[in-house]
Amino acid sequence: MNGQNRNDIYPGLEVDIILKKDQRSGKRTRGFVKDLLTSASFHSRGIKVRLEDGQVGRVIEIIGED
Repeated sequence: MNGQNRNDIYPGLEVDIILKKDQRSGKRTRGFVKDLLTSASFHSRGIKVRLEDGQVGRVIEIIGED
């Protein structure tokens, strides 16, 4: 599942994100959502989140529940 809809994403969810510095390479970072940073209900490039380890990026794929 992609990470474009805010309703699909919540704290504790395991996701793959792409960090700003990795947008060209497409390198993914996996972690658990701590905070949702995008207020819109939909974003074409993915909802921006902060992971529990503090990294910030856009959700590329939803992996599963905590």
